[in-house]
Amino acid sequence: MFDFDQYLGFLAFLTILTIGFWLMIFLLTFVIPYWIGGSLIERLKEIREEKKAKRQA
Repeated sequence: MFDFDQYLGFLAFLTILTIGFWLMIFLLTFVIPYWIGGSLIERLKEIREEKKAKRQA
């Protein structure tokens, strides 16, 4: 059915595919929402500081 080289190639393909799948799941569920949430919080802080500076001036 498979030669040993083909078997190793198939295992390497499955390993890379599995690593890519779990990396994508990790990025979509943790990293990207954390990044977006942090940038929104920083932007809100900047807006508040701008308003505070306008009031004081």
